[in-house]
Parts: sequence; C-alpha cells; structure tokens
Amino acid sequence: MSTGTRGSLVPALESGAMSRIAFPKAFRWGCATAAYQIEGGVHEGGRGESIWDRFSHTQGKIRTGETGDIACDSYHRFPDDVALLREMGCNSYRFSISWPRIQPDGKGRPNREGIAYYERLVDALLAAGIRPLPTLYHWDLPQALEDRGGWPARDTAHRFAEYAQQIVRSLGDRVRDWMIFNEPGIFTFFGYGIGIHAPGIANRQAMLRATHVVNLAQGEAFRAMREESGEFRIGSAFSFQAMEPASDSSVDADAAERMHAWTNEWFLRPTLRGAYPENAFEAGVPEALDIREGDLERIQVPLDLIGVNLYSRGLVRAASNDPWGWGARVLGMGGSTGPKTDFGWEVWPDSLHDLLLRLSADYDAPAFEITENGCSYADAPGADGKIADLRRIAFFRGYLSALHRAIEAGVDVRGYHAWTLLDNFEWAEGTGQRFGLAFTDFTSRDRTLKQSGHWFAHVIAQNGFDPDSEADQA
Repeated sequence: MSTGTRGSLVPALESGAMSRIAFPKAFRWGCATAAYQIEGGVHEGGRGESIWDRFSHTQGKIRTGETGDIACDSYHRFPDDVALLREMGCNSYRFSISWPRIQPDGKGRPNREGIAYYERLVDALLAAGIRPLPTLYHWDLPQALEDRGGWPARDTAHRFAEYAQQIVRSLGDRVRDWMIFNEPGIFTFFGYGIGIHAPGIANRQAMLRATHVVNLAQGEAFRAMREESGEFRIGSAFSFQAMEPASDSSVDADAAERMHAWTNEWFLRPTLRGAYPENAFEAGVPEALDIREGDLERIQVPLDLIGVNLYSRGLVRAASNDPWGWGARVLGMGGSTGPKTDFGWEVWPDSLHDLLLRLSADYDAPAFEITENGCSYADAPGADGKIADLRRIAFFRGYLSALHRAIEAGVDVRGYHAWTLLDNFEWAEGTGQRFGLAFTDFTSRDRTLKQSGHWFAHVIAQNGFDPDSEADQA
C-alpha cells in the first residue's frame, strides 16, 4: 500500500533541490482529441449515424442534456485547432477518424467527402510541421453495425478490418504513424457491461463477447494495414491504471493482481502474447468469450507502439460478492490520499511511473507513447480574460516528473500527448467536465489558451522544465 508523498501534486521534491528535467532529443509533444467529442457536423459531408448520436439523443443519458451535434465545431474550425497546436509548439497531434464519416453504414466503399475532410486536416498538420497520429476508432461505431449486433458480433471484426484498410489506403501516402483503438477496455465495459456509455447495454456476457471480438478486430486490422505498407508504425492506445492493494492483506494483494489482469492486460496480453491472463479466467468467462480455433493466433500481432492512457491509480479491495466475477472492487479513480480533480479523480503521479516500469519489465521493453494524460478543472476566464488554471499546471508537472523518472529508469517512452487540446463534449458528462489546455466558449465556439496551455508551450520549447524555477511552475 502506497502512503508516501510522491503521489501528491509536487512529487520527488523531498530532498529540496532537484536537477532540471530534460526529455530525450527526439521526444514527441502533442495533444489528443476524439472525433465525436470535438467535430460536430454530424449531418454534413455524408456522415452516417453513430452509436453516440443515438445515445446522446436518448433522454437522460447525458448528464447535461447535450449532444455532440456541434461539440467544438472542429469539422469547420479545424484550422483554429491546428493554430493552437502550432502556438504551443506541438510536433504531434493525436486525433481520431470518425468511422461513420468514412462508411456511413459501416461497410462498402468509402465516402469521398469524409476522406476529403481528413485529407484537409492532415495536410494542415503537415504544413504546420506537426505529425498526424490518427486513431482509427475512438468509440463512434456506425449505428448500422450496432443494429446488426455491434461489437459482440464477430462480423464487426471483419467490417473494422475493411474500414482500417480503406483509411490507410486513402491517407497512407502522408501518414505513417497510426493507432488502431482507443481504450477498448472502456468502450466495451462502459458500453456493453454497465451501459453508461453508448450503446447503453448492460449485459455481462455481451461485454465479455465484445472484448474478444475487439481483440480479434485489432489483429485483423493490423494485418490489413500491413498489407498496404510495411513502413507504417502501428500501435493501439489502451486504458491503464496502476493497481495497488488497499491494505497490507494478502487477499487485497491477490485482488489487486486480478484487477491488474482485467484492467491492464485483458487486451495487451492477447495482442503481444497470444493468450488471455489466466488469473482473470473466472467461472464462465472462457465460454462467454467464444474463442474459436485460430482466434488467438489472429489476435497476436507485433505492435510497434503501445499507447498509454492513464489518469490515476486504482486501490483494490477483495470482494467476494463482486457481480463481475473478479473477486475485487476498485475504489473509484484512485484513493483518498492525493488531491482530487473536479471529476473526483485522485491526482497520483506515481501511478504513471509504476505502471510503465511494470509493463516494460513484463513485455520486454516495448516502445511506448503517452497517448492520454490530463485532468478536469472548471477554471473560467477572469476579469482580464485569462484562465489561471494553476491546478492543471501542477498536475502536469507531477505526472511529467514521474514520466521522466520512468525514462531515466530505462523505459522507452517516445512521446507525450496531453488530454486534451480543447474543452469538449466529455461523453456522458456533456460539457460539464473541462479537460482542455484551451478554454472553449460553447456559445461562440471560440478557443482561448489557458495558462496551462502557455505553460505547456514553455515546456515543449525547452523539451523539459526546472522544478525549482518559478517560471516553470506556473
């Protein structure tokens, strides 16, 4: 059980002065976004309906009663987004491609207008000296595919591989780095397990079946992309939490290991090792997955990059009455020792350091990029028009310090993407949670860099920061 002070907002300062934090020479700095959260334009350019369109228009599903119909209006205002990235000095931008914008019905020939939109975005990024890092799927399944069974249906894996091949065939002449999925553990569990995200299904067996189909889809998509070019660098972005036992008891320690398997390895181990973690195979799980002959061989692929999405740690207690069969319960997004964001998530920078060291050791030191890391605070413009979000700056200082310690310990981390560029449509929370480095006025859709955005630009320009410098602290 970790009870030290390093997980606080200002870690690694116990002994006073600390040397300047400098990142590797070729380190990538950027921001991450998702199509449905920022694009809007849901009825334009031949785009079809997604599960999030249907879900957000269902009464009571979104806390604020909003939809993503307009969001940040990036479909029309992406040049403003590229300008913000350039102002901060970012050399990488992780965005996602909307599947229903490319295949309105989830199959067939690509929609030319949809492809053209992403061509314009990619060209603008390249002109600004920014690497495009597209994610093929960030949760917006075409509703037509959900109507035919969604992710629990095996055919969806084949449809996804077809879509992936069409995208890289269309954009591969100018894009070399790709992410396949964003957080399969989240969109399967929240979407099919507990139903608080689209498509809003609460069924344990459907959730388990979906996880296997998604793993299969990832393997099939990887192979389809490789057929187009052996020069692509292909990864996937997984959701991670450093799981810690909530006490010193052996039963909590065992429970934390099971939750590590479910949370951190359920998608990673089949991908890199061709096997599911055995300590997560509770009664009925193998039957629900419906693993068929040859599936595990098709799932296993040599990803070039492991995308790490991490926000906090998980404190775990053993729980014999757990309805999911895990025999464990995670105490929310972290514990009660560290400060909390406005979303109630614990700020615990050690979680990033600890998770990276464990994954690096367990999986033979793969290459990582931090594809998401950030925090929600509701700071708004003051009388002078400036947004003084000092807590966000403290958050990033803490997590970047922890990341640097992991790199110094030998972990191969090649880039960091802050979540997120803009305050956006935060899924079931609507616009009620603000994660952006830039403030979005949801009436005018104007963007304004927060103080954290200016601080991030300072860090990028120096490729690091000095923990003891006032200029580098705020």
